[in-house]
Order: sequence, then C-alpha cells, then structure tokens
Amino acid sequence: MKNKYFGTDGIRGTVNSGNITGEKFFKFGLASGTFFKNQKRNKQIAVIAKDTRLSGYTLEPALVSGLVSGGMHVFTLGPLPTNGLAMLTKLMKANMGIMITASHNPYFDNGLKLFGPDGMKLSDKIEKKIEKLIDAKNTKQLTNPKFLGRVKRLEDANDKYINILKGNFPKNFNLKGLKIVLDCANGACYKAAPKLLNELGAKVISIGIEPNGLNINDKCGSTYPSKIKSAVKKFKANVGIAFDGDADRIIMCDEKGRIIDGDQIIAMLARRWKSKKILKGGVIGTLMSNLSLENFRKSEKIKFHRSKVGDRYVKEKMKKLNFNLGGEQSGHIILGKFATTGDGLLVALEVLFSLRKGKKASDLLSVFKPMPQVLENLSVKNKEIINSTKCKNAVKKAMKIMGHNGRVLVRKSGTEPKIRIMAESKNKILIMKCIKLIKKSIR
Repeated sequence: MKNKYFGTDGIRGTVNSGNITGEKFFKFGLASGTFFKNQKRNKQIAVIAKDTRLSGYTLEPALVSGLVSGGMHVFTLGPLPTNGLAMLTKLMKANMGIMITASHNPYFDNGLKLFGPDGMKLSDKIEKKIEKLIDAKNTKQLTNPKFLGRVKRLEDANDKYINILKGNFPKNFNLKGLKIVLDCANGACYKAAPKLLNELGAKVISIGIEPNGLNINDKCGSTYPSKIKSAVKKFKANVGIAFDGDADRIIMCDEKGRIIDGDQIIAMLARRWKSKKILKGGVIGTLMSNLSLENFRKSEKIKFHRSKVGDRYVKEKMKKLNFNLGGEQSGHIILGKFATTGDGLLVALEVLFSLRKGKKASDLLSVFKPMPQVLENLSVKNKEIINSTKCKNAVKKAMKIMGHNGRVLVRKSGTEPKIRIMAESKNKILIMKCIKLIKKSIR
C-alpha cells in the first residue's frame, strides 16, 4: 500500500493546494513532533531549515506552530543545505529535523523532508505511522498550555555546517591555485558553498547566489547544466560545480566543458576509495544508473547493487549491505563514511581533494564511456496511467524490441506529476523507437 502523504523524497506539491498549505503543515508538525517525542528526555527538540522559496515564509510558521503545540522546542536555522540540517540534527542531539524544500522543483512547489535523531531519512514504515497521526484528531496530540514549546533562531547554522565539512579533511587541505565556478541554483547553499571554497583558498566565481524567493532552480543549478558549462568556458575555470535547490545534488563540469553526472562521480570516488582502502563493501546505484557504470564495477572488481530510485532507498540498501558509497545519476551521492544523506558540497570537496594535486578534471572524471541513454519526462494528470493495459502492453513490446541490446525503464516520478521513460542501448535508433512507442500509449 502506497503512502498517503509521503513520496520518494518526503512530501512535495504545489503551494497553497493539496498537502502544501499552512493547515496541513500545522498537522505535519504536530504529528511528527508527537511521533518523535522521547519521554526519557527533559527537553524535546526539533530543528528546522529551509531553502530560499518565498513560500517558506508561510509554511515554516505553520510547521513551527504544530511542533510547539505538541510540546516541541524548535530551533530554526534559516536557509541551509539538506545535509547541513541532517548533520545539525545529530550535533544538537535533537529528536528530529525537518527540511522545508521541494529540492529541484520550481519555486511554486514546496514540501518537507523529515529526519530522525540519527540524521537519517525515515523508512516507509515510520512514514506510515506518522501519516496515521496526521489523520488522527489533533486534540489528542495537543499539549497542556504549561508545556508548550519555545522557538529560537540560530544565526550560525551555516558556519557550524562548514566546520563539520572541514573536519572531514586534513587541517592543511587547501584549494589554492584552483579556479572554480559554482552554480548554487539560487537555493539553500548560496551562502555556505562560496564561503567554504573561498576559505579553502580557491578562486571562486559564483552564480545563482541571488535568491529572490522565485528564482530557485530557474534556468540554473544541477537541472540546467548548460549554465555552468558556459561559465567554465568563459572564465577558463579548472572545474564547475552545480547544485540543486536544497544542495543534496551535484553535477560537475570539467575544464573542457563536458558535463559530469552522478554516475561518473560515483565511479571516480569508488576507484579512489578502493585504492585508498576506504571503500567498504561496494557501491549502490539505482534502476536509473547507466549500464556502463555497472560494467565498470565488474572491470574494477567492485560489488554493485541497484536500489529503487530515491536517495533514501540508496541509503537503506547501503545500510543493509554495510556499503559506504552509493548514489544516483541525478547527483544524489551519499558518502557513508561522512554523511547520512546526499550532500552536494561534501561530494564536491571529496572530488576537489583529488584535483588539488594538479590533476585535470577531464582526466579524473572520465572513468567510463556511458551507454547512450535517453530520459524523457511526460507531464500527466494522473500518474496511475502507467498501470493501464495500453501502457503495460507498450512497455512489454518495447522490451521485446530492445531484447538483449539494452534496457527500457518506465516509472512514476516520486517528486513530480510526471512519468519518466528511460531507454539505453548502443543502438540509438532502438532507443528512440522504444520511447516513441511508450509515449504514444501514455498520451
């Protein structure tokens, strides 16, 4: 049975409709606070961060009100990358953390991601329990007026996050001599990313650092890599780094202007970690990971498993198999040695740590030749159309056409009202034939 409110990565939707209203966020706050109450603690604490969407100003107070009404003391951190929120949840020994964001979606969407006291995203099982509380009568969860929570704003959250990131590397680590272009997507890392790389001595050219509440992910960031590509060429930079709205994704660009996706970054890190004897177990990819990434693992004698799409499913499988590296082609990459969820800035540092020795990004990040892959996203009114007989038959036919020459994958987006169609093969004619066939069954 699918979740009522939670999708692949938290709760997400269009602002002022459906689940993304002040009324609903009050209930989300009250229900999640009730679930994470720990009676053994003297003080119940929740921490909240957000990206730069205008709607954050309406949703955050509602969420805070729900938490406080249930007896939670709340610390608000302001704009901060998602993993910064996860790290500070653990550091502050809080009961829970909430990130208000719609990640890579446009400004008119918003949502939230919930984290437990261990800084981990929640399992489907826990999400279902919270959903029951959301739909329960609020009066049962409201606390005695004497025990209402208090609210405090922390102004140094970005500094704390930066210091944690630095602490994962040698004290003498610096990026002097490197020219780096950053695209912060007018999102959550617009302060932290430039500040961190400047402190490490890099020459930083920053774009996407002027959020106005409406321009998050707007023709910038990891979902619009042409911008970072142009900037790298213009400024003759050593490397370009693009994040998404909440900075849990990273897409890179080498000095030649070639876009580097998550699969290539994962491959580079896996090879490096194996040589340094840091790699634990193997690597987790997803159903969307390029077939050539899987083949690369075989050649490098590195174990490789696929999870469902979504970085929390990647993390769950990493935990189950005791692996410490995993991620998605989209740039969600989890460094289990350092973090509990995707962190674009942390991954960037790990790559830059290798680049600082005079290596070229084009050499370091050209690990394998990707299998030609085409992904098309179809906007739909009802994602359940994927289960229609017409669509199922088209997918079966496409798979038969593809045969042993590649792969076809059709799935519902967990974050947007879209159907995602992916095909990969050395035969590009086959790719387009299969995609065309499936698209026809959906439209």
